Amino acid sequence: MRPWRRDHWQRETDRLDAETQHEQIARILSMHEFPWDISQALSFALFRTYAVPTIGDLLDRTDEFGARTQKRHDDTVIVLEAVLEGGLESRDGRAAVRRMNQMHGSYDISNDDMVYVLSTFVVTPARWIRRYGWRNLTDHEIEATTSYYRRLGRLMGIKDLPADFAAFERFLDEYEARHFAYHPGSRRVADATLDLFVTFYPRPLRPFMGIFAKAIMDDHLLRAFAYEAPPAWVRRLAHLGLEVRGRVVRLLPPRARPWKASASHRVRSYPGGHLVERLGTFPSTMPDDEQIGARVAAAR
Repeated sequence: MRPWRRDHWQRETDRLDAETQHEQIARILSMHEFPWDISQALSFALFRTYAVPTIGDLLDRTDEFGARTQKRHDDTVIVLEAVLEGGLESRDGRAAVRRMNQMHGSYDISNDDMVYVLSTFVVTPARWIRRYGWRNLTDHEIEATTSYYRRLGRLMGIKDLPADFAAFERFLDEYEARHFAYHPGSRRVADATLDLFVTFYPRPLRPFMGIFAKAIMDDHLLRAFAYEAPPAWVRRLAHLGLEVRGRVVRLLPPRARPWKASASHRVRSYPGGHLVERLGTFPSTMPDDEQIGARVAAAR
């Protein structure tokens, strides 16, 4: 039966346990209740991580963003969705986590940088929805999504995870205050990402979409990339447009069918299908299963 009450999915998340059923809650939020908002927020979450020079420089040196920006985007979307849709303990979910661990384990990435990236996934969607969503997330939903990413972090072998949403939020803000800085490699990765972003829209809109993206960036992110801030009236208009969209969505019926980011027009690299196990990169420094297992075990 098609849901008809606007609060249908919130009523569903309310009846689920935030600790033991966090996957179901995260799935409802991403595929039914806030699919567009969470997709946009996660894109910006990843984008802001480039402003940390150790992260931006590493991504620049791999040349994945310079030569294969679209594929890098598509692989990230598909891998994250495989975990969410299948579940963290499912075969497909574990295969996707294993792919992430193989790629991340191929490079010397600090645990603090890993915690920071995970923090952007926890915090950015909640802040985006608070400002632009058709309703705010409930405390129950925030607790569940935090539990979801804490479990994902443990499966990725990340140590010293923040205990709750407030701790993730503090970690993110303090880390950005200490580490955001200009680096030419970070700027190249950011430019390549914005160049791809504008291609998701009709050609006449593309010059404006690049300005729009910068208009909704916060000041310290703009400074880290040495981007010129758009005029104040443009920034106000961009934020207002997103806020108005949220008010319009409030009037729409709840989504009946799950929305999948991998099926959108933005994912273009695999028209014939894909295998999660073959996504991403396979550098010569990639760790084997035993090494990955030892790292994950050490983080528990």
